[in-house]
Parts: sequence; C-alpha cells; structure tokens
Amino acid sequence: MKLMVNHQTHYHYTQAARNSVQSIKMIPQSSRHQLVESWHISVPGQYTSKLDAFNNLWITASQRHDYHYLTIMAQGVVDLYDTELGYVDTGVSPILFLQGTNMTCCDLMMRDFAQTIVKVNDRHHLVLLAEQILQHIPYQPESTSVTTSAIDSFYAGQGVCQDHAHVFIAMCRALQLPARYVSGYLYDQNQPHLASHAWAEVFVENEWYCFDISNQIFTPKSHIYVAIGRDYLDVAPVRGVREQGGIESMTSSVQVLAC
Repeated sequence: MKLMVNHQTHYHYTQAARNSVQSIKMIPQSSRHQLVESWHISVPGQYTSKLDAFNNLWITASQRHDYHYLTIMAQGVVDLYDTELGYVDTGVSPILFLQGTNMTCCDLMMRDFAQTIVKVNDRHHLVLLAEQILQHIPYQPESTSVTTSAIDSFYAGQGVCQDHAHVFIAMCRALQLPARYVSGYLYDQNQPHLASHAWAEVFVENEWYCFDISNQIFTPKSHIYVAIGRDYLDVAPVRGVREQGGIESMTSSVQVLAC
C-alpha cells in the first residue's frame, strides 16, 4: 500500500523570538516494513542532520534572527510492504528497552494489573493486556499532555495514543519484556486527517511485535514508522528552545492518503 503524507506544524509568538533551536524527528527511513519513495522536509534557518542513539534521523535547526512565525513541514510518499507479524531488529539491542524512564514508571498497582492478565510472557497474553488497557483508559482527545506519565494516565482513566503506549510499555518492562515507543503515521481511510500517531513494540518470543493499543491493531499494515525510543521524549516530532517570544501557540495538521 502506497501512502502520501503531509505534516505541517505552525508556531506563532506574541513577541519576537530569536536564537531558537529545534530538534526535529519527522523523517521515516526505508526498512523491511516500508520503502520511502520520496520525502521532503522544510525547516527554519540553518540545519544539520545525523542519526541518534536509536538510529532515527534527527535534524537540528537553528534560527538566530527575530521572528513571529515558524513553520515546519514534512511531506512524502511511503510504500508499505506486507510484512510478517514479528521481525528481528539487529540495530539496537532489546536490553536497552528494559530501562525505565520518568514517563514509563510502573507502580505496584500497575504491575498487579499486568500480572493478573499476562500469565505467560507471549504475544497472545500481551494482546489481552492491550485490550484491558484500552478498557481501563478509554481514548479521550485532549485529556492529557505530552508531559503526562504512564502512572498519571493510568489513574486518570483516560488518555490518547501516547498514554496507551506509555502504560503498555511500563507494564511490559515490569514483566521483564523489552518494550519501546514508536512514533509515526497511521492510515485510516475513514479519517484522512489525523494527528501524528504513537504505538508500542515489544520484544517477545525473540522478535519485535507491533501493539497499537488505541486502535487495537497488532499488525503494522497501515503504519508508517518514523522514530523509535524509550518513550515520547526520545521521538518527539519537534522539541525546541528559544529566547523571548512571549506566548507561544501551536497548530499541527497531518494528512495521510492512499495513492
């Protein structure tokens, strides 16, 4: 399946901003799952690109002069392959994804929740865990923020794809299963205008498997992979710092279409 993506992020500042630096991870790479046929990214000011510790493409853009508006745009065409359910990734050791983070801490109640469902560390029981997490944390847009931790969203009882991924990852690590956070795009023919998406992967039975808790999808046939990491902070599409600027407002739009 061939997909066309247009992702735009616009910033507005009530006062002049300057000396800004943006960390941008909005570039998918070709893999056994997908072929990036074309991709273009437009960023402000001067920029450099490199690979981060997880082999994600990472752009650092800087702008010294005053500005009130800033736009980052990525667009391109990606062809998805019909891949097997699980796969082996030789790039980064699974052991790295046993490490907890502030966003993916797991307390005793969350651990008990997971252990009650996952009697055996296999894919079947993890699917059951994903189902129960969605029941416990129904999808509710704008109910949390990018700083909400797994513990906070678990007790709030509502969240978005980021929260579902964080909670699932936290519980899997508590079960001694390597788990990682994935950012990217999801194609839904009924909803072409979506936000950027997030899901989890777990290393179980010696392979990595996809777990999209929000949509209860466990094969990545409609998913474009952009970046992987331990949590959202490792893969955030845009993070930045600046001098001055007053109040910042941001709007973002994503369109994913079959072509």
